[in-house]
Amino acid sequence: MAAAAGLVAAVAAALGALLMAPGLTQPHGEGSPEGSGAGPRGGAAAAERRPPGRMDQALLLVRNELPAQGLRLAARSGACHQCLYQLLAFVPPSNGSQSRPGMAVVMVDTQHPLTLQLNGSVGDRELCKIQYHFGEFGNYSLVVKTLSTSTKTVSCDLVINEGPINSYLPILFAFLVYMGILAVLIAGHLFMKIDPVRSWVYKKLNPRETDRLINSELGSPNTTDSISSDPTPRLWSTVSRQRLRSLDTFRGLSLIIMVFVNYGGGKYWFFKHESWNGLTVADLVFPWFVFIMGTSISLSLSSMLKWGSSKRKVLGKILWRSFLLILLGIIVVNPNYCLGPLSWDNLRIPGVLQRLGFTYLVVAALELLFTRAGAESGILETPCPALQDILPYWPQWIFILMLEVIWLCLTFLLPVPGCPRGYLGPGGIGDFGNYPNCTGGAAGYIDRLLLGENHIYQHPSSSVVYQTTMPYDPEGILGTINTIVMAFLGLQAGKIILFYKDQHKQIMSRFVIWSIVMGIISAILTKCSKEEGFIPINKNLWSISYVTTMSCFAFILLLLIYYLVDVKRLWSGAPFFYPGMNSILVYIGHEVFENYFPFKWKMQDSQSHAEHLTQNLTATTLWVIISYLLYKRKIFWKI
Repeated sequence: MAAAAGLVAAVAAALGALLMAPGLTQPHGEGSPEGSGAGPRGGAAAAERRPPGRMDQALLLVRNELPAQGLRLAARSGACHQCLYQLLAFVPPSNGSQSRPGMAVVMVDTQHPLTLQLNGSVGDRELCKIQYHFGEFGNYSLVVKTLSTSTKTVSCDLVINEGPINSYLPILFAFLVYMGILAVLIAGHLFMKIDPVRSWVYKKLNPRETDRLINSELGSPNTTDSISSDPTPRLWSTVSRQRLRSLDTFRGLSLIIMVFVNYGGGKYWFFKHESWNGLTVADLVFPWFVFIMGTSISLSLSSMLKWGSSKRKVLGKILWRSFLLILLGIIVVNPNYCLGPLSWDNLRIPGVLQRLGFTYLVVAALELLFTRAGAESGILETPCPALQDILPYWPQWIFILMLEVIWLCLTFLLPVPGCPRGYLGPGGIGDFGNYPNCTGGAAGYIDRLLLGENHIYQHPSSSVVYQTTMPYDPEGILGTINTIVMAFLGLQAGKIILFYKDQHKQIMSRFVIWSIVMGIISAILTKCSKEEGFIPINKNLWSISYVTTMSCFAFILLLLIYYLVDVKRLWSGAPFFYPGMNSILVYIGHEVFENYFPFKWKMQDSQSHAEHLTQNLTATTLWVIISYLLYKRKIFWKI
């Protein structure tokens, strides 16, 4: 307990230093101009009277020195595929004197590169187009003037009045803090292996017990003494060795990243979900959690059946656990619970726990129904030895393939009113604004039809970049099919572990093969492109390419963790092992207590990545410490 308290203090103090570190927060004073050149006097004047900067934005002063026409300034984000330009401002014409140009001030996004388009008000002719990635809190001027009166050549020059800050320095600083803490813990672990140091520490912590150990033979109790004095530690040790720590470590790693991104991820765009097609860090964790759930299903059902539990009894446990997960998702972890008692009028029906519960029900029941005695031990003969961990389960594969055929048919063949058949886009201003109300195509249509618009997620990730107005739920009905496929691939990983028990090379080679196969399928489906593939990688849709890509990563990650933790024992799995042992408690706890101190507090500067990162990392670290304390006290919340 003392060590945990010390760790909390160390982390809080170290992360708190983020707020004091120079250069990590928004500059409040005016700096000297820097960049490609000094701005014009109008730009300097605008810099003095500029409004307070907002996170992920820069100030752009447009200076129009054209005497005859005004300007229409429009922009398009580099993250917005085939999007319409969005009007930012109209810049009035100059009065004929360079000292009195037409001016307009706009705030521009700094998260992604922008394409700026300037059109003249006369004939709406395009005068210039500029692609640029603005920096956070930067101050820029865009000067538009005529180079030659005879040819009417127009120049558009972008000038940096005040340089941006490096908004990524807090991430580097936080990384160094955690690496420093890790180095201290490793050094302490190595020192504890030195007998005099270990004896001194034990003597300080428990003098009586230490004296008994020192006076005993070889300085440690023998096996007989251990068993006779306290049988529980011996039993606990045996159970721990039989349990694969790599699975809990994998689950804990996914869970901790999930907690961090759910808390805000420092408000960095790559710690948020991708607007539509593509991947960010936030898009990795949920499918990994589903994958390892499938792996655990294989191991747990095998263990229960081996210990003599009847299939009827196991099925009852599956049904009960699925019911509890769905109930917790609807009643407890629901964004609309604060609107009133259960808020039935606006209750969100889909959700993370709901999808986990239903996926668990289908995959676990499928495994229970078609499991065959002797398959895992290799007793059953198969015509192809290379597929001996697959062929005995051919009914399961047929079922999964049928589910995938259903997903493909509904996605590409279901008629959706007002939308092209097989539409996979975000709607809104995407696809040049041709299908503004078609967000998610068939997936969105099915949810709105069966669940109602008020009972699905109201603020999808596409609403910011693509400016969509239709509600869309990333945990909707159609995507659940591919979540089942993801869990089934995790189930296959569990079967490999069972079938090749203690044959580490065989297990790892099978993981590599599965990863390669999934990667090849992904490459074919996506054409190795973010936007131009047959089926792009899309977390909102839970597209099949998203599942195969995440499975490719999951097999490789599980391979690495399995090798380090269970094969070579170079790593204990800490600290991720501890939340992995209490995943349900940590997930529900972080959702319920999200807005309570010490997980959240009032910030001095809400427009600072450093403060958000400090708060989010502190909250995430606290859940790791809580799970560690629960582990030490052998408190586990299992459903």
